[in-house]
Amino acid sequence: MTDSTNLLWVQIILITAYSLIILLGLLGNSLVIYMIMKYKNMRTVTNFFIANLAVADLMVDSLCLPFTLVYTLMNEWKFGSVLCHLFPYAQAMSVNVSTLTLVVIALDRYWCIVFHLSSRISKKFSFLIVTITWVAASIFAIPLAIFREYRFEDLPALKLKIAVCAEKWPSNNSRDAAIYSISMLLVQYVLPLVVICYAYMRIWLKLKNHISPTPRCDTQQRRKNTTKMLVMMVVVFAVCWLPFHVFQLAIDLDWVLVFQEYKLLYSIFHVIAMCSTFANPLLYGWMNKNYRNGFLNFFGCNNKLQSGQIDGSLRGHSYTFRATTYHGSFRHAVENGHPPAHV
Repeated sequence: MTDSTNLLWVQIILITAYSLIILLGLLGNSLVIYMIMKYKNMRTVTNFFIANLAVADLMVDSLCLPFTLVYTLMNEWKFGSVLCHLFPYAQAMSVNVSTLTLVVIALDRYWCIVFHLSSRISKKFSFLIVTITWVAASIFAIPLAIFREYRFEDLPALKLKIAVCAEKWPSNNSRDAAIYSISMLLVQYVLPLVVICYAYMRIWLKLKNHISPTPRCDTQQRRKNTTKMLVMMVVVFAVCWLPFHVFQLAIDLDWVLVFQEYKLLYSIFHVIAMCSTFANPLLYGWMNKNYRNGFLNFFGCNNKLQSGQIDGSLRGHSYTFRATTYHGSFRHAVENGHPPAHV
């Protein structure tokens, strides 16, 4: 089977793409967390949720991408038995946290804006919600830690014996993997997307039809800008992750093995999906003046900015959307001599 990922120029492109994503993701998300910790007025409930998203993105950048790149280029799992169980679990958990947090933020904004609540949830309760998201994300990821094995596979055609970190489901066939993939596609992508789109649509209609007896143009404009940002973020990330999810499901259903370059396609879709890990901070800096000023101040480009100029209300927010993607397809690739990359 042809495998273009073994070509030097393709490997250079993949290394460059993954390196840029890792660098931008680590830098951008670290800056977001730094700003929230540095400026007291930024320590709001919404910003705590945004920080939680940034932490999840940092986990993806540090735990997912480097190991995925190595596995893709070397066609072999080089990290031993323990990490074979640990990393897929950590990877899936971090992705789950992002999705659950996004849903929490959407529902929180929906409840406050649509129902005119002047007070939001307390900071203590927000910490409880964050804890629940991590616990739930950990539970959802358990199958990826249990149903897998570290083994060596003989490839007679290539006269090689390679180490593989592969899923091993009870039925020993692709049925369980397909069931899990479909379940995660629904629970971690389709259902959250429906809930979030409904919440933001209601918010948009509320702001569009809202007529205040004492109108404040600045407040209304900030709310409209927030809504535009929310819609943009959901669209961007939904589009980024949809191709990867569809392709991953096709792998588990044995629909794509007929393509000679299916491993290359997998890598391309994976890179597109991983762009979501650094898009958040970029949109913060572009569309929200508070983060923009903070970023400029950090890099010494806005020396006049003082801590008091950071507006803790933070009307403009952005959120990530992604669904869990680690549904290993190693069993398919091993049969063809090419273990694919994973999240």
